[in-house]
Amino acid sequence: MKILLIEDDEFTTSIVVAALTNYNYQVETINDGQIGLELAKKVDYDLLLLDVSLLGLDGITLCRQIRFAGYQMPILILTGKDSTSMRVMGLEAGADDYVAKPFDLLELIARIKALLRRGKEILPTVLIWENLQLNTNTKEVTYTDKHLHLTPKEYGLLELFLRSPQRIYSRRALLDKIWSSLEFPSEEAVTTQIKGLRQKLKVAGMNVDLIETVYGLGYRLKEEQDKSIKRQRGKRNREQYNLRISLSGRTAEEKGVWEGDYYPNSNLQLLEDGVLDPSRGTELTQKQQAEAKVMAVVANMWEEFKQTLGEQIKLFEQVQAHLSDATPNLSLLKQATAQAHRLAGSLGCYSLLEGSKIAREIERLLEESQTTPKQNVTLQLGELIKSLKKIVRQQSLMPTASSLSRVSSGWLLIIDDDAILTERVELEAKTHGFQVEIAANLKTARSILVIYSPDVILLDLSFSDPQENGLKLLAELNQSQPDIPVLVFTSCNQLSKRVEAVSLGACGFLSKTMSASEVISVVKTALKQHHMAEAKILVVDDDSLVLNRVTALLSPWGIQLTTLQDSQRFWDVLEYTVPDLLILDIEMPDFSGIELCQAVRNDPRWNQLSVLFLSVHSDTEIVHKVYAAGADDYVKKPFVESELIVRILNRLERIRLKEKVI
Repeated sequence: MKILLIEDDEFTTSIVVAALTNYNYQVETINDGQIGLELAKKVDYDLLLLDVSLLGLDGITLCRQIRFAGYQMPILILTGKDSTSMRVMGLEAGADDYVAKPFDLLELIARIKALLRRGKEILPTVLIWENLQLNTNTKEVTYTDKHLHLTPKEYGLLELFLRSPQRIYSRRALLDKIWSSLEFPSEEAVTTQIKGLRQKLKVAGMNVDLIETVYGLGYRLKEEQDKSIKRQRGKRNREQYNLRISLSGRTAEEKGVWEGDYYPNSNLQLLEDGVLDPSRGTELTQKQQAEAKVMAVVANMWEEFKQTLGEQIKLFEQVQAHLSDATPNLSLLKQATAQAHRLAGSLGCYSLLEGSKIAREIERLLEESQTTPKQNVTLQLGELIKSLKKIVRQQSLMPTASSLSRVSSGWLLIIDDDAILTERVELEAKTHGFQVEIAANLKTARSILVIYSPDVILLDLSFSDPQENGLKLLAELNQSQPDIPVLVFTSCNQLSKRVEAVSLGACGFLSKTMSASEVISVVKTALKQHHMAEAKILVVDDDSLVLNRVTALLSPWGIQLTTLQDSQRFWDVLEYTVPDLLILDIEMPDFSGIELCQAVRNDPRWNQLSVLFLSVHSDTEIVHKVYAAGADDYVKKPFVESELIVRILNRLERIRLKEKVI
């Protein structure tokens, strides 16, 4: 279905378009109300989604003119102006629904679906024509279980014909339905796409022409030949389904079934054709998958949106600085007011509801600045900007899937009031892939630690405020979050302080005379050792010399190592140790390493376990068998010690990052 979105906020537009596209809607966008009005009149849209505050023509006037011209497509108004009078005005202008920013994205999609359903038949998610099936959720098309690879236009044409089997479409009507208004194809393009669709169906085995040419009029779907057989099959399935309903103790009406041949529920309608089981499990799974895709899109867009936030906040600060002028810059004030309005909606889309409220308050304050004493406005605006910065800063601490995949080194919290030094360390840390947060005092540090858990902490012991003591926070962390490695970073070099810090759980003591690169080098080493200490490895080899050598190599890294010579005890030891990595020899008495690997890969609990092979064999056939059994890596004996350590550490690091993203 085709939706026109008229919205002048590019980030709101991006989120809504990405979300609706995941639900298989075709979305066109425009940021000008007047142009949007002309498009709505010329193109057959299934729904209009529009903001109130627009360039050229406001949304209320646009809606009123659409209805005055006699167009009846559903209209949903999407705006940041959430007053009762504005809602009434929008509905009186002819809107079918009204959603205020900030809005919940999934609720918006649900409302759009409801509007599209209103006054129309609820159509099935799987469309059937004899042995041809089109799944509108997965966009898969099959004929006698063979997958057809269609172009987007071929798919759109096929879906349109299957949804309206009796309707004749002219080539002009098909251009309006399937092609974007930004494309300018000739009617010959329709002929070309239909020819391609027919050819692909023929290759798949269809021996009849699915799409009929009605000369002088256009095209329509050919009528199925076994209608009577299908009706009998449908009747039998309805009887079976009604029997299941009665056995469950509920009536057909309670199940949402109408009497007769039509079922309003899409899955129930498919029962008529004998296609689906009454279970809704598949549908729910698809819905959850679509929602997960939408949330992933939002997370990725948040990363892009953060880049513009600084410019918007800088604009507000610029206005604040000029408000006390004798002749304030009205153009700048108007620009900032518009930005505050857009920001309120955008922040709401990213679930920053508190930030959205603050942006709305900034908008109100700027609008009233003409009548309010300038000093009051300046002070209030300054406080609001501070609050907005704080909320946005806290949100940036929340890791998303995209940021975790990009920031591989971890999250570093620096607790220190030496601004110059911390800035140098921060810059160095970022060049090594760390995401950095700085707390200039212990109160801020405690607030941050409530929100999230950093991967590693650099902590000063003394602050300009004599009441603040870094050792006290170190003791608190040792009790509440002992899993976070803490490195003391201080100019105090007293032995007593070192001893006390170690006793309270510090894993390192760094002097502020060190360079920033030296500090980050130690941080990386401490972090890697900490993660390795959490890792568990099971090594299975019948050669005790190899086991001793691997133990000597890995023990300095603090890894929990379990060695095993008897392969018959493998499964019991595996279940007991629950390792992160499995290292196997190939040739062993009783069971070979390949057999053990195959057993691991065929068990649902262990099939994701990383497996590394150590073997004297290097011929191609053996190596092929190892990887075919499911190995992740292969190292030849005798191995180079440094290479083996690097391979193991890298493998454990990838496991850690994968778990963190999940």
